[in-house]
Amino acid sequence: MTTHDFNDRMLSLGLARVSEAAALASARLIGRGDEKAADQAAVNAMRDQLNILDIAGTVVIGEGERDEAPMLYIGEQVGTGEGPQVDIALDPLEGTTLTAKDMPNALTVIAMGPRGSMLHAPDVYMDKLAIGPGYRDGVVTMDMTPSQRVNALAAAKGCSTEDITVCVLERPRHQDLIAEIRTTGAAIRLITDGDVAGVIHCAEAAITGIDMYMGSGGAPEGVLAAAALKCMGGQMFGRLTFRNDDERGRAEKAGITNLDRVYTRDDMVTQDVIFAATGVTDGSILSGIRREVGYLTAETILMRSKTGSVRRMTYRNPT
Repeated sequence: MTTHDFNDRMLSLGLARVSEAAALASARLIGRGDEKAADQAAVNAMRDQLNILDIAGTVVIGEGERDEAPMLYIGEQVGTGEGPQVDIALDPLEGTTLTAKDMPNALTVIAMGPRGSMLHAPDVYMDKLAIGPGYRDGVVTMDMTPSQRVNALAAAKGCSTEDITVCVLERPRHQDLIAEIRTTGAAIRLITDGDVAGVIHCAEAAITGIDMYMGSGGAPEGVLAAAALKCMGGQMFGRLTFRNDDERGRAEKAGITNLDRVYTRDDMVTQDVIFAATGVTDGSILSGIRREVGYLTAETILMRSKTGSVRRMTYRNPT
């Protein structure tokens, strides 16, 4: 098989069905307080749908290592085995806590590209920086301080720093980051979970009101977010961070030799990909699952980087 076998147009609707199935499966657990059950329902449904697709798929971003995750673990083979060899990055339920507590912006997320197209990010933290489309390359960089980034983006946008909104994951480790951003007068939208959605917000600033994403979160989620921005436009940078030798060992096992490297969006996702996300709970990107008598309705965003197309679909599923 070659990368030319990757027919993104034909595979895209199948990918949308995968994310929809996971969202619908987790819908009955919204607000029920059981994170693990919600995640497991999404995993089961996503895996079942993936195994129907005519692909020879390898999970490169998944639920964890094989000894931690019985399904959709990194390295698992999915699909019928007939068709193109593809890499798959997924988060069956991005925001398990959000789902359990019925809080905004829980999503099911999946990306697919030709074999070898996505960074095999180890399960460590990544320091992330993202902005939306329409800016010159390098307008913000990882070498800048947080306040310098805000000032540079405001200058590029032609507005005051007070008109910039930065999305940050609400964690104790971000206290200094938040304090410095506030010195610029910029607004901060804190999110409790779901930093894939946080990064995607930057790509649609006119809708979401978010201009930039900063802070550290999971490296695997960084690759998923990069896949979305590859389709929607925008810049993203990531640098792996390590707390101990065990985490450095995970990176080396994943084939990463330069532990200080700054990855761009196109370093993390090197070829054209397709990306799908379905809303589980209401959010700024997608509506959540709607319950009505006799059916459930899901909203999905389906994107192809090859064409830059962004399709929003509503799926009504009889119950």
